[in-house]
Amino acid sequence: MKKILEICVDSLASARHAIAEGADRLELCSALSVGGLTPYTALLRQIRKESDIPIRCLMRPRPGDFLYTDAELEMLSEQIRELKCAGADGFVIGCLKPDGTLDKKAMGALIAACGGSGLTLHRCIDVSCDLEQTYLDAGELGIDTVLTSGGAPSCLAGEENIRKLLELKKASGGPEVLIGAGVKAAVIAHFLARLPEAAAFHMSGKRDIESGMLFRREGIPMGVPGFDEWHIPETDPMAVRAARAALDT
Repeated sequence: MKKILEICVDSLASARHAIAEGADRLELCSALSVGGLTPYTALLRQIRKESDIPIRCLMRPRPGDFLYTDAELEMLSEQIRELKCAGADGFVIGCLKPDGTLDKKAMGALIAACGGSGLTLHRCIDVSCDLEQTYLDAGELGIDTVLTSGGAPSCLAGEENIRKLLELKKASGGPEVLIGAGVKAAVIAHFLARLPEAAAFHMSGKRDIESGMLFRREGIPMGVPGFDEWHIPETDPMAVRAARAALDT
């Protein structure tokens, strides 16, 4: 059983740390502070100059729900084609209908743009109306991986649903169950001990890097009020190293 450690990154520095400490694959995005948005093509090109590690790009045009307009889907399709040309190996996608079911028509349009690349269904499954049905629908569409916390705020809280999805995977030969949300070395060890079928984990492993700014004018947020402008989130190489060791033990 192949084990996978996927690290979610939104900067060149984070990608370097993840690669150096043993990541099997990167999920590339921007704006992790809002759960991740579509990444910059220029950032993908920067990473590709240094590494041929598999990279899947998150395709999410905005924060919020996963009910997309035709214009948003058209933009996502165009971005997919650009990122594929820049070196993306796969894409992380997900669209829901108003009733919480997977939007197969919208998904089909994005999958067509991906043109045979690797495909992950992102955590839209965790806010869908039926996790198991969404998982099966994803498999029917040709998705090879489903990222999930088990429909809970963290993967530990969603452990029972993750167990059910792993059982469904075994029974149906469906997509890989990629466990995410709150993953770190101790969490990986926990799942490996309790769920023998668990083999794929997704984490960002962030630490805060102190800003180099000496002059700091307080009380003028550049975005969400109260957001810390003076610390830069970055993948912690020690966290990735520990996760790699836990997964390989």
